[in-house]
Amino acid sequence: MNTDKQKAELIERPQRFFDADHPFASLDPVLQSILLNRDVSAVDDCDADLSKLIPFTFLKDINKACELLYQALVNQKKVLVVGDFDADGATSTAVALKGLRALGFQHVSYLVPDRFKFGYGLSPMIVEEAIKQKPDLIITVDNGISSIEGVARARELGMDVLVTDHHLPGKEIPLANAIINPNQLGCGFPEKSLAGVGVMFYVLIALRAYLRERNFFEGQDEPRLVNLLDLVALGTVVDLVPLESNNRRLVQQGLLRVRKGHACEGIKALASVSGRNAERFRSSDFAFALGPRINAAGRLDDMSIGIECLLSEDPAEAYSLAQALNDFNEDRKQIEGSMKEEALALLPEMHDVGIHDSLLCLYHERWHQGVVGIVASRLKEIYHLPSIVFAQNEEQPDELKGSARSVAGLHMRDLLDRVASQHPELLKKFGGHAMAAGMTIQKKDFESFSQIVNEQMNEVLGSSREDILQARIFFDGALAAHHFNMDFARALQNFEPWGQGFPEPLFKNRFRILSQRVLSEKHLKMTVKLDASEQNCDAIAFNVPSELWVYEGEEVELLYKLDINEFRGLQNLQLMVEKIIPL
Repeated sequence: MNTDKQKAELIERPQRFFDADHPFASLDPVLQSILLNRDVSAVDDCDADLSKLIPFTFLKDINKACELLYQALVNQKKVLVVGDFDADGATSTAVALKGLRALGFQHVSYLVPDRFKFGYGLSPMIVEEAIKQKPDLIITVDNGISSIEGVARARELGMDVLVTDHHLPGKEIPLANAIINPNQLGCGFPEKSLAGVGVMFYVLIALRAYLRERNFFEGQDEPRLVNLLDLVALGTVVDLVPLESNNRRLVQQGLLRVRKGHACEGIKALASVSGRNAERFRSSDFAFALGPRINAAGRLDDMSIGIECLLSEDPAEAYSLAQALNDFNEDRKQIEGSMKEEALALLPEMHDVGIHDSLLCLYHERWHQGVVGIVASRLKEIYHLPSIVFAQNEEQPDELKGSARSVAGLHMRDLLDRVASQHPELLKKFGGHAMAAGMTIQKKDFESFSQIVNEQMNEVLGSSREDILQARIFFDGALAAHHFNMDFARALQNFEPWGQGFPEPLFKNRFRILSQRVLSEKHLKMTVKLDASEQNCDAIAFNVPSELWVYEGEEVELLYKLDINEFRGLQNLQLMVEKIIPL
């Protein structure tokens, strides 16, 4: 439910249709517009066939990486996977371990940095932890491209390093044995949006082809790496990378595995504890049910619990771990709720929102270091302003660790790079990408940093400031009465997965409220009638402020998604309301 503090500009996407001889020309005109407005112009763009995946040969250094891994395999060297503490990092780690073991590696283990002690990536401190396991080869997943000092230390200690990452590189890259990253300079991979888990999956399929050329599998079945696609889909959706055609294929294949009952035990267990129907699993279930539960472990405790859940092959063990993740998520929601309320209360004291300050920068000594990223996201959603939320570093009380979330049109990592270049004393370290970043500053520098990052942002945005900071909601027009049926709703679902960069269709119509009731003091369950028709439909809006509650007989406009609700085995059409617009 949209509760933005800035008035959002509603923009209707144009009506567009395929040429008469196009295979999609027979589709409902609404579906044609939806696809064309999401840059789908060819049938192949919606083809989930794995043969249509972009070839791994486009990845820079892929042969070098395969030779490195081949030598580690034939000599049965010890391999250590160094992951990250979010869902992309967890799935990347699980895919690496499962895939390498399937390909014949016998000595593979993993290490995930404790975010509160070591921070992000392959730091020199993590290398000192890693050396205790005496690995011959370190593989980073979902990190490493900014680990200049850590890679150097590992090489100094005699370890080989393979970096697999998708984050944007800085001015300097680490001196690893090989780097696989579609965003590194000189990489010809045409779609740069692979998640960390997607990069690791590509390394595995490249290695399998490399081994095949050397007759490594002679006399035995080749490992079916397709079995990893449920994990690839989970990490891709939850990391909010754009769902370009290649990513959509990976996610579609992963969804099919879940729906057919072929998911790993960890995903089955997580679906169960979150009350999701595996047979009707959707990309939104990855995003809003499984992802938060896995992320909660890294935010509040130890991401190893999430990784072990995804690695488990025992249903009972997987369910027990999934339940622990569910408990973490309940704790996370409580912490997040109180932090968000405190942040909203602090905001008027710390910022002149929309006049001088365009970037929200907040800190409270009680805030939890693991939850600042979610609170920054909530503030950005409410105000449509880039937001940075800080908490005290538990290991270094004189430091603050912050998490930033940006809006389209402002590249957050580039902004922090600009601050670091002009004020090198402010940022101790930082990293990230366009829409999200992390950083460490001295506590004493908080006010200076807040002022300077706002000044720098206003300079970067210049005359585009007002335009970029204007909240906009794009929708796909109005639906006619004949669209309110299960067949059309299922036709929409045929073009899933929806997600980042490929948004689920959003419609706007005028309705009369026939009945309503309030659930849990914040959700509205309604029956509505489409304006100037006899078409009735159920509708639900979540987290509705009391000032936006509607009542029987009222006429309103609703921004909504068309959904199929299932309850006790029965299915019915339901509107998922995103915004209520009083008339």
